[in-house]
Amino acid sequence: MSNIVNLRNEITDAIGIIAPNTIPHVEYRLLDSTKADGYTRQLIEYDSCGDKVVAFLLLPEILDKNPAILINHQHNREHHLGKSEVCGLAGNPLQAFGPELVKKGFVVLAPDSICFEERRQAPHVEGFDFWQHFNEMCYRIIKGDYLMKKVLDDAMNGITLLSNLTYVDNKKIGTLGHSYGGNTVLFLSALDERIAFSCASGSACTYENRMINNVGIEMASVIPNFHGKYDIYDLVSCIAPRRLLLVSAEDDKYSKDASYIVGRASSTYLEYDALQNLHHKRYPGGHGLTEERFDFIIEWLESNAKHCVV
Repeated sequence: MSNIVNLRNEITDAIGIIAPNTIPHVEYRLLDSTKADGYTRQLIEYDSCGDKVVAFLLLPEILDKNPAILINHQHNREHHLGKSEVCGLAGNPLQAFGPELVKKGFVVLAPDSICFEERRQAPHVEGFDFWQHFNEMCYRIIKGDYLMKKVLDDAMNGITLLSNLTYVDNKKIGTLGHSYGGNTVLFLSALDERIAFSCASGSACTYENRMINNVGIEMASVIPNFHGKYDIYDLVSCIAPRRLLLVSAEDDKYSKDASYIVGRASSTYLEYDALQNLHHKRYPGGHGLTEERFDFIIEWLESNAKHCVV
């Protein structure tokens, strides 16, 4: 088990992030508040490593030791969508996990990732979104920094924000994401042990498999020299013994070898006597979420949030 602690520390150092317990208290500013059907949707803003993160905070009607979840939105080449899509205000309804989870008692935090929605520099300039995102990666690399570090710093600050809320049960904080959001979940959950349960959909694919099959690698995942030592199964191993659901599909190139990843990580879960906490649900079809997958993810999160203390 000490091997996993060492592996987690090595990956943390390789990306250059700060250990979660050194992140300061995160306070937010309320920008707007809207009463929705069975919950309140707050538009908030908070500081993260020199940037302002804009997010939705969804609050259930009863606040008393609630489970909480950070939802990381997808990419889908739609930089104009972010927090609004996972909160059901725009885009694909099958990405709208926020309203469903808050109605089940979760406190939901849905932030814009860097370069998405309200974190774009020039949202009305055609074609600028891609180049801003590309430059965010390139400028960091030439300085010896990584976009993944920024994505994880922001996400960890989101976890800190949730843990600071007096009505949240700190032993029941989770994270969820599909595609780009699921990739963030895997890195974040591996390195932030405050996260008790996680769901990564459409994102469990090794670097090796992507390169063999000529599958694109999202910009935040471009970490120089990372693949020389690590792969996605190492991240999943680092999540042990905590609860993890991987959702994949047979024709999804972005979760192509999810079964292999689970197989590689199973030995670590077995060492912790926690193999029952590693879940993999494989479906027919492609990358896009279906109603069946959406419903299963909601049910799994609700069930595992209740029993997430290992």
